[in-house]
Amino acid sequence: MSLLLRAKCFQRLTISGFVRDLHGEHRTATPQNFSNYESMKQDFKLEIPEYFNFAKDVLDQWTNMEMAGQRPSNPAFWWIDENGDEVRWSFEELGSLSRKFANILTETCSLEKGDRVIVILPKIPEWWLANVACLRTGTVLIPGTTQLTQKDLLYRLQTSKAKCIITNDSLAPAVDAVASTCENLHFKLLVSQNSREGWGNLKEMMKHASDNHTCVMTKHDEMMAIYFTSGTTGPPKMIGHTHSSFGLGLSVNGRFWLDLTPSDVMWNTSDTGWAKSAWSSVFSPWIQGACVFVHHLPRFESTSILQTLSKFPITVFCSAPTAYRMLIQNDMSSYKFKSLNHCVSAGEPINPEVIEQWRNRTGLDIYEGYGQTETVLICGNFKGMKIKPGSMGKPSPAFDVKILDESGNILPPEQEGDIGIQVLPNRPFGLFTHYVDDPSKTASTLRGNFYVTGDRGYMDKDGYFWFVSRSDDVILSSGYRIGPFEVESALMEHPSVAESAVVSSPDPIRGEVVKAFIVLNPDYKSHDQEQLKKEIQDHVKRSTAPYKYPRKVEFIQELPKTISGKIKRNELKKKEWKTI
Repeated sequence: MSLLLRAKCFQRLTISGFVRDLHGEHRTATPQNFSNYESMKQDFKLEIPEYFNFAKDVLDQWTNMEMAGQRPSNPAFWWIDENGDEVRWSFEELGSLSRKFANILTETCSLEKGDRVIVILPKIPEWWLANVACLRTGTVLIPGTTQLTQKDLLYRLQTSKAKCIITNDSLAPAVDAVASTCENLHFKLLVSQNSREGWGNLKEMMKHASDNHTCVMTKHDEMMAIYFTSGTTGPPKMIGHTHSSFGLGLSVNGRFWLDLTPSDVMWNTSDTGWAKSAWSSVFSPWIQGACVFVHHLPRFESTSILQTLSKFPITVFCSAPTAYRMLIQNDMSSYKFKSLNHCVSAGEPINPEVIEQWRNRTGLDIYEGYGQTETVLICGNFKGMKIKPGSMGKPSPAFDVKILDESGNILPPEQEGDIGIQVLPNRPFGLFTHYVDDPSKTASTLRGNFYVTGDRGYMDKDGYFWFVSRSDDVILSSGYRIGPFEVESALMEHPSVAESAVVSSPDPIRGEVVKAFIVLNPDYKSHDQEQLKKEIQDHVKRSTAPYKYPRKVEFIQELPKTISGKIKRNELKKKEWKTI
């Protein structure tokens, strides 16, 4: 990419005129990067160059602006942990350290462009360095969560044919137990203060590595990363993303949905093993020159999250609906979020009741976004738009989104169908390339001119999209189609309900009926269970169409969830149907 084209590309990704003070209170919903939704959709255009590398064409450009005094004195990366340790890097420091890491990959590990690298680390600074080092070397990053088991590791190592793995003391023994059966694995890097036989110690290597490294040339459509799906239905699939699909495509998230500027401090709580961390902890904030904030906690603790939001100048907060549900269970009256001005949520639908309670406690709306590991933001609630609680919002500028019938025909407003993205004749750049080594799975997602997401929903007369369910979660009872999300939203309105999951359950008369698995709030666990069930059922009848109420209710201690925190309705459903 020429210097002129690189500068133009960088300019289109970012925005000018950032003037907001880092510590200033700013709680308005006025957009910083666009006027309104209509102009955003109309004006968005991004040229895709033949060659593109996020490290060279975005991160190093921010370094140049930083050195020229053209960026606020805001860290590029700000990390803290529960012990009070703290790391702050400028873009220049991020560049220097990541070049050292890149030299370790190419010189010590002899990795070449296209080789695959599995990175399984908690929220420690080295995870971010590994991301950028893989970009600089053209190696293909494959992130994984630290909660993977030995069996999970074996599957990922063998399926991906990774040549290198980077992890810590916790998972090294499990890797060693399976390494002999992984013929492609040649290099093991350990992030630890301790040494381990057969492993290179990254911390020691970084002390002696040179930061003189030339970023490789990567074409925009070359493979950049592979993400394993969470595998709630069958073995995990490998989802391939290119240098442009996330490196350029996530400009939609950073510029419009998150509405970031170089003065912002962005905190996303996602696990490092999932694509949501690429969305909101790497590409989206750094495209905009914002600060990536990280609080490394051993586990999710509501009080720690609230204290951090109060203590640090975090302006944009992103977390899963489950987290917001847990946060509003606390007394939030003593916390003052002086810098916070924008809250977003993604990963699964967020209930209107949670949005309302958060707004009552903080004065801030939660802007829900909808996307997948396969995509960038598909639909979102954007600043300046009217928020319809429970809606996914409107299509992002990246995609032409429609509701489809089984033949791929576009359905009119208010009719439920499959959510699809137009991919023909022109495939949008913010979409994955394919399911790696699985052409049949890739082909199954195409219906006519559309990529089918596997989710069902509908569009209302105002152009807002509403999630109904995953395609395989729809409940058919007495001829009615019932999506679990609307029932779960109604359940959440009842004060006794902390969490819920709705699935189908066999019924001799109706074929199947709605069953609700409910986790009770502590104050209600001593109540008469049968009476409480009736109260909850009556509440749902009043809150939504009566035919949707849960004819069966079961109180449980906790809901089964994937490692990423999504409710495993499939597991509950199998339990219901196993005797049939």
